[in-house]
Amino acid sequence: MPQIKQQKKRVLTNNKAHKRNVSAKSAMKTSIKKVLVAVEANDKEAALAAYKAACSKLDSAVAKGLKHKNYAANQKSRLAKAINTIQ
Repeated sequence: MPQIKQQKKRVLTNNKAHKRNVSAKSAMKTSIKKVLVAVEANDKEAALAAYKAACSKLDSAVAKGLKHKNYAANQKSRLAKAINTIQ
């Protein structure tokens, strides 16, 4: 543990930011999995709704600096391709 007051504050704020980042990443991953589950069930309407939510989560993760923009573009493309395979 740090002895300097300012460093003690930094530890607290870093922990808060870490929890916030972990929560956002988890929500993003969950939304991606929901799209894939809907695709597995051949439910195109549910997949499209989940895709819209996943795109929003991916975009917010990029805006917050949690993920690179190319990661988000790759995931969106992968999910769209999966949705388009539903007949």
